[in-house]
This record gives sequence, C-alpha cells and structure tokens, in this order.
Amino acid sequence: MDETSQAAPGESESPKLSATVNHLRLWVRDVLISVAASFMIITFLYQPVRVEGTSMQPQLRDQDRLFINKFVYRFEQISRGDVVVFHYPRDPEKSYIKRVIALPGDSLRIDAGRVFVNGERIDESYVPRGYRDSRSMPEIVIPADHYFVMGDHRSISSDSRDFGPVERDLIYGKAAFVYWPADDLGVVR
Repeated sequence: MDETSQAAPGESESPKLSATVNHLRLWVRDVLISVAASFMIITFLYQPVRVEGTSMQPQLRDQDRLFINKFVYRFEQISRGDVVVFHYPRDPEKSYIKRVIALPGDSLRIDAGRVFVNGERIDESYVPRGYRDSRSMPEIVIPADHYFVMGDHRSISSDSRDFGPVERDLIYGKAAFVYWPADDLGVVR
C-alpha cells in the first residue's frame, strides 16, 4: 500500500511556487550580472565598430564589423603600423580608422607615393600595388603627442596628408579583431 498524504489546497503548490521564484531570481541575477559585465567590457575594454568606407582596403572593407581595444594604449605605446580609431580632427563627432605611419618626433616625406620615415623608405606590404598613389609631400617633423596616419587604400584615403597629424588625445582605440562578415574573421594586422 502506497502512502500518500493529501495536503490542503494550495499547500502543495507553495514549494513549487517557491522554487519557481528562486529560479526566476537566479535568472534575473545572472542577466543583470551579464549586462553589467557587457557594459564594463564595452565601456572600458572592447567596443564593436563598423567600418564605413573603403580607405582601409584590402585589410578592412566597407561595412566590416570589428572590435577595437580601448584599453591597450594605457599600457603600451602607439606603434608604427597600428591600425587606430580616432576622432576626426575637423569634426570630433566623427570617427576615422587609419594606420599609424609616423610617430612623434619622426621626420616624414612622401615622394611619388613612396613613404620615407627618418630618411628610410618604409616597407608597406599592406598597400597592394593597385591601391598606391603618386602623391608627394615635403618633409615634415611630427609634433610631440601627434601621429601621422594614412589609409591603406592610398588613392582614395582622406588622412594626415589632408588634415595633418592626429593628436594623441583624439586616438581612442586600436583595431583588434574583425568578427563580421565571417569570411573576414580574424586579427587586424
């Protein structure tokens, strides 16, 4: 004979209701922690951005989506070759993405599209032949706390050749990783 106890109506549902409420509380807690962690990561570490335009082709294409590292330059210096995101000097509401070509104190000149930094021609394997241009620029010395940036698609890029070296305070991130489209997935070099 099986023993069963009969509870008054509503008593057997109380433990079920309590368990449901506990599960709901745990779920809400986990969601809030996830939202807070996401906010902290996006605010202080990585931020998703979308490339608009073709000035960084072939490395980055129009509408590529990538993460930028907003924290890296607190621990390391900006280096020649880094792909950086910065507020456009002429309109800080806009953001640009370009490659760092020259650092503060460097002398830079461009002769028929060939870039010379501190008297040495730099290797720009990231600029395919079809993306080069023949513009020239007389020698300049990059001011303290400024960086000379250029797009990889030189023939169509609006960059430091047009608006001058970019102040360090305007640079807010380093391009880190393309996550969309899937065929472009990978580290930005």
